[in-house]
Amino acid sequence: MTNSRTYRSQELVDLIARYATEDGDHPTDIPSLSVHRRSAIGMKACGAYKPSLALIAQGAKQVVLGNDVLRYSGTDYLLTSIDLPVTTQIVEASEEKPYLSITFQIDTNRIAGMLDHVPAGNSTPSARGMAVSTVTPELEDSAIRLLRLLERPNDIPALLPLIEQEMIYRLLTGPQSGRLRQMAVTESQSHQISRACVWLKEHYAMPLKIEELANRVSMSVSSLHHHFKAITAMSPMQYQKQLRLQEARRLMLEDMLDAGSAGHQVGYESQSQFSREYARQFGEPPLRDVARARRSLMDRLTGGMEILSEG
Repeated sequence: MTNSRTYRSQELVDLIARYATEDGDHPTDIPSLSVHRRSAIGMKACGAYKPSLALIAQGAKQVVLGNDVLRYSGTDYLLTSIDLPVTTQIVEASEEKPYLSITFQIDTNRIAGMLDHVPAGNSTPSARGMAVSTVTPELEDSAIRLLRLLERPNDIPALLPLIEQEMIYRLLTGPQSGRLRQMAVTESQSHQISRACVWLKEHYAMPLKIEELANRVSMSVSSLHHHFKAITAMSPMQYQKQLRLQEARRLMLEDMLDAGSAGHQVGYESQSQFSREYARQFGEPPLRDVARARRSLMDRLTGGMEILSEG
């Protein structure tokens, strides 16, 4: 049993390495599938996770959701059931054994279509919209077959729906089945909170009025607060703040905006408040954090050029 698991795990490593030949996040010919590679422990990064399965073949990663810290590695998968702003960091990787993983985006409509064919079981749904579980041999097998499909592009239209269905089935019969079911039930509180998250993502720069948000998702204010925090590990206001700060950081790094312009664009009227909340979130004031991030990027680029010249 151990030998077969070792063989499967090594095949997963080899397949991901074949399509992620250099560090970065790589889309594939399968729209719902991306592969990822990192050759060193990285800095903390901010991003938004969508409903998805993230499966690590080699290395380890840490994800911070609110005050929750989740670490997962080559024996685990991360299931995200709702749009969530997070802070991530690769915590185990090297040139010899790079971090290698896949991300499979989950279509909630596919889940809904399978619920009648899968026994409900005794799984109690976790309150959180994100959880780590151990990879089963069956789930690992289906992930391998998904990657193998990239070798035969002509087979993708016919076989992809079958493999996607099997992966969802494996998740529905696993320890996170309750959470997965909640994603697909439109009258569930998880679905209402998901709608609230979508609205906040689309209108993060607008002033937040909790009463209006509660009305939009057909919940009372108290119920919205309670279930929003239970699922996302933060309040609606904190969720909006995370979205604002992440977008402001992106605007400064990628669009070269100054701190004042970035803060104003994401909805801050007070520059001092923006700087305080930014430093609390990222550990440093905007100018210092962005300068450090740019230096780190230049160091990585320079290192890569040196390696190429030596090779």
